[in-house]
Amino acid sequence: MRESRDVFHLAIPAYDLDETVAFYVTKLGCKLARRYEDRVTLDFFGDQLVCHLTPSPTELTPMAELPMYPRHFGVTFREQVDFDSLYQLCRQRDVPLYSDVSLRFEGKVEVHQTFVACDPSSNLIEFKHYVDHRMMY
Repeated sequence: MRESRDVFHLAIPAYDLDETVAFYVTKLGCKLARRYEDRVTLDFFGDQLVCHLTPSPTELTPMAELPMYPRHFGVTFREQVDFDSLYQLCRQRDVPLYSDVSLRFEGKVEVHQTFVACDPSSNLIEFKHYVDHRMMY
């Protein structure tokens, strides 16, 4: 069973490591843990995100045409203030948003706020906050 001292690990493609570091570290405020010629490892809100250098497709899909489901990842914040703070940081730092803050499942117990950012390699990152903490899982 995972304990709070354990870390979730996710690996995603990155087409340019300099752009990747600039996005995750400079814009989102993540910490750079390690950098190699072919990957960067980041402290992504307490979990491990590894961005592997991947040959870029000849043409990137425009952000508006990217399918959100099933491929995205992100963070579900327990506290509203943390969700709001990250959203404000993203706005201040001109983080490209796939979708702005919206309310999902209004009127239901699983109601939550969400917004989705897009990194330089077209990876979609969803950030959420549930009104009822029991709905986080």
